[in-house]
Amino acid sequence: MSTPGVLTFTQQAWEQVLAKVKRAVVYLDAACAESLHWGCGSSRLLEAVGNSACYLREFEPAAVGGGAEQPKAVFVLSCLLKGRTVETLRDIICRSHFQYCVVVTAVNHAVHLTANHVPPAAAAELEGQQPVFEQLEEKLCEWMGNMNYTAEVLHVPLLLACAAPHLALTPAFASLFPLLPQDVHILNRARSDKRRLGNLAEVDATTLTPELLLTIRCLVSGLSSLCEHLGVREECFAVGSLSRIIAADLANFAPAKNRRKTATGRASVVFVDRTLDLTGAVGHHGDNLVEKILSVLPQLPGHTNDVMVNMVELTALQAEEENQNMVAPGCLAQSNDPAAKALWEALLNTKHKEAVMEVRRHLVEAASRENLPIKMSMGRVTPGQLTSYIHLFKNNLKALGNHCGLLQLGLATVQTLKHPQTAKWDNFLAFERLLLQSIGESTMSVVLNQLLPMIKPSNQRTNDDYSPEELLVLLIYIYSVSGEFSVDKDLGEGEEKVKKALARVFCEESELSPLLQKITGCDSSINLTFHKSRRAVDELFTSLRDIAGARNLMKQFKSVYVPGNHTHQASYKPLLKQVVEEIFNPERPDPVDIEHMSSGLTDLLKTGFSMFMKVSRPHPSDHPLLILFVVGGVTVSEAKMIKDLVPSLKPGTQVIVLSTRLLKPTSIPELLFTTDRLHPDLGF
Repeated sequence: MSTPGVLTFTQQAWEQVLAKVKRAVVYLDAACAESLHWGCGSSRLLEAVGNSACYLREFEPAAVGGGAEQPKAVFVLSCLLKGRTVETLRDIICRSHFQYCVVVTAVNHAVHLTANHVPPAAAAELEGQQPVFEQLEEKLCEWMGNMNYTAEVLHVPLLLACAAPHLALTPAFASLFPLLPQDVHILNRARSDKRRLGNLAEVDATTLTPELLLTIRCLVSGLSSLCEHLGVREECFAVGSLSRIIAADLANFAPAKNRRKTATGRASVVFVDRTLDLTGAVGHHGDNLVEKILSVLPQLPGHTNDVMVNMVELTALQAEEENQNMVAPGCLAQSNDPAAKALWEALLNTKHKEAVMEVRRHLVEAASRENLPIKMSMGRVTPGQLTSYIHLFKNNLKALGNHCGLLQLGLATVQTLKHPQTAKWDNFLAFERLLLQSIGESTMSVVLNQLLPMIKPSNQRTNDDYSPEELLVLLIYIYSVSGEFSVDKDLGEGEEKVKKALARVFCEESELSPLLQKITGCDSSINLTFHKSRRAVDELFTSLRDIAGARNLMKQFKSVYVPGNHTHQASYKPLLKQVVEEIFNPERPDPVDIEHMSSGLTDLLKTGFSMFMKVSRPHPSDHPLLILFVVGGVTVSEAKMIKDLVPSLKPGTQVIVLSTRLLKPTSIPELLFTTDRLHPDLGF
């Protein structure tokens, strides 16, 4: 059997689901569909159903029910079985002819007790019992119309979408994002009769909204199952305010206490708030082909971590716009194709130039194996050259079937290299480098003045100019990399000029993008007045100021900016790199900003005794496995950097990078400016 890891965790979880789906109508929500997509693929699910008239359906209120010839249904859900989710279950079942219903939830029963306000002491007495699931089983039979029909409700930890052996995402928590100082004011408004919170450092689990606290508990439930699968007892650490709450919740998660007693392995789990460094999330310094693919190709509907690859080139259809939707899109996840999966992992772990050469090598080898008439050419790889290799497979159905995954990745590469936004990537990079030099030599107002001429209305923009969404990306870069700065009259004037220009540009857009619709609260540019636009821009700048001050509470990780000198230009040093270097600092100083979360009295005693006796405190470098969880998203370049850095600092240490989602530069404006951080949607 393979060594336990994120992929075996996901595959074993799906095997439990697949064992239930024979001859069933299967309903999946988006997050579970994404986990399946990366873990074992929809074809594996279709095989397990084994019915030529197999039906896979999206779990939603309008979903089609099951007919008289469809007596069995399996619902695979990432969320709590409560509220709207249960109502949707009822509605689908009541309009169907099911006699056997299985409901799989990714959230364990203990969290369902919490969601139903069962006190911890009472929950502890229910160990081994599952009253919430049993009550729902009765309801399922009632909705099917016969109490003698079969109903089953079970927990399976379908937490992860595995992008690679070292990198996994949590689709159900893609919108989870660390809090900002402005959120403290919102929390205080709900605490009229209690002590006011001074800053994010004072925010703990007792002060959060019930929705956010339950979201964290659902995430912790899945992470605890992962640690159980890995066979480890975990020590929890945190960098940042929301990470501290998540780490403390995992450390003290009641169902984890028993499994920790018998675990033979050890691991450090370090949570890091994304908001402490948004520079790396919006910057264009990552020399990685996959980052560019994610940035320029359209998102796969219902997914947060994959894209649509246009496959028309491999058909006899003309590549006209009206034909684009006639052929199902390709994608990046190739869970059932070993050759394509090997290429995908190579793309994740190599620089842009090497990645493009790797795509060519794989296409050439595949064409040679199929005896296709390939013309070899060396030197620089061009989109035209790759296209010519891909076209060799076009009229050979057997070759097409054998190498379908590889051809999807090849076409993703070609479409990215030819995309106009890819040419703009270097423009972003040049401007970001210019900003780094300016920040060291000038005040913030001077830096903002450099941006001002680039803010142009749509009727004055060329393809090389920046759209409103791209300007927001640059503003986030500026405020995040600058960090704390002094507010003076010049800065106020500089910000005012940028605000006015930006508000005017928003108003003059002929059509508002989905992001601008969310930011302004207007679904059409006709309804967007300058007053509404200006109010929205003022709110954006409140968030930007919060981002600039995000590291204020840090003592050690206060900056990601390295000033230039006579031998080196100013540069950006990723916070994640600083965290990993500090974890594996050979001198092993007590971490300053990496807080350890105690999991009970023993840990507290250790910490207390260590103040006056030689008792070593838990340290994140103590264990052979490091799990680094970035709350709010991670880029492909950051994951690669961590994967390469850890073994270079401490050989033999295994590292797994987890995060809520894969990021591209334009992900951050949406997460930062339009996400309700305090009230995530739990489905009820």
